[in-house]
Amino acid sequence: MLPVMSDALSIQAAKALAQGAFFSGIFILRKCATKTARNGAPFLVIEVGDRTGTFAATIFSDSPVFERCSAINEGCIVQIEATVDSYQGRFAPRISTIEAIETEDLDSINLENLVETAPETSDELWEDLQEITNSIPHEGLRNVVQSTFEEIGDVFRTSSAAVAMHHAYRHGLLEHTVHMARAAKALLPIYPEIDPSLALAGILLHDIGKTTEYMQGLVTKRTRTGILQGHVVLGYQLVRKHGLKNKLNAQLLERLEHIILSHQGELEWGAASMAATPEAVFVSMIDNLDAKMGMVQRVLRNAVPGEEFSEYLPGLKAPILLTPPPV
Repeated sequence: MLPVMSDALSIQAAKALAQGAFFSGIFILRKCATKTARNGAPFLVIEVGDRTGTFAATIFSDSPVFERCSAINEGCIVQIEATVDSYQGRFAPRISTIEAIETEDLDSINLENLVETAPETSDELWEDLQEITNSIPHEGLRNVVQSTFEEIGDVFRTSSAAVAMHHAYRHGLLEHTVHMARAAKALLPIYPEIDPSLALAGILLHDIGKTTEYMQGLVTKRTRTGILQGHVVLGYQLVRKHGLKNKLNAQLLERLEHIILSHQGELEWGAASMAATPEAVFVSMIDNLDAKMGMVQRVLRNAVPGEEFSEYLPGLKAPILLTPPPV
C-alpha cells in the first residue's frame, strides 16, 4: 500500500505536463470496464476524475497493475502514478501504479478537490429557482411546480444532470434548470405566442425525473428504475401526479405533460413524442441550447493554459477552440 501522497497533482495540472513526464495524483475511479482485444486478451478501459476534469486510460492484461485495478470498485478513491502520454489527440497517460485508498486514510484527503461542482453555489442557484417559481403568473401551474419540488426535497439541489454528457457534476441539474429559466425569461418577450406560465413550469419540471433516474455519490450512476423507465417517463409520472393533486385544468395538464414527454427534442435522443405545441418547441430548443453551451462552459473552465483546442467532444461532434477572439 502506497502512503497517501502530499504532492498529488490535479488532472488539469497533469494535462499541462510535457509528454513523458511522470506525475502522481488522487482521483475518483469513475468507470472501469473490461473489454476484449482482437487476439482474445482482456484489457481495462478506466476513467478517473477530480473537480478539474477527467481522463481515460487503457490497461492491458500484461500490465503489472491489471489485476490490482480489476479488483477496485467504481466510485472508489484511488491514487495513481503515471507517465504523460496521448492517444488520437487525447490525454491518455500510461499508469504504472494504482491503489485504492483505505477508509482510515480518507480523513487526510480533501474530498472537495475530487468532486466537481457547478461554478455557482447551490444556495445561489436555489434562490434563483425559488424566485422564478414564484414569478409564474398562473396559480395552478405555480402550485404544481411547488408541490412537485416539495415532494422531491433536497435531492434536486445536489443531483447531476447526466452521467457524462452535460452538467455531469454535483448541482448540475439545478444549474441546468436555472440557466434554462434565465434564458427563457430573456427570450419570452420575442415570442408572444408562447404562454409564459406553461413554458416556465415546463422548464422547471422538464428534467425532474432525473432525481429518480440517478443515484448520487462520488460517482453518478443510473438506478434500476432509471434504467428500466428513464427520466422522461419518471418525470411525466411525477408531474401528472401533482397536476391531478392540484386539480390543474385537464387540457393545461396535458400540455405540461407534453413538454416533459417531448423535451429531448428527437425520438432517437429519448423523447417520447416530438414537440407539437409552441411551448414544447420552445422548451426543447432551450434545453438543447443549454446542454450544448454547458459542455462549452465546462471545457473552457477546465482548459489547460496554452492549449489551442479541447479534446473532441462527442456531444458537439467537434473539439472547441479554447483561445478567445482578438480584442
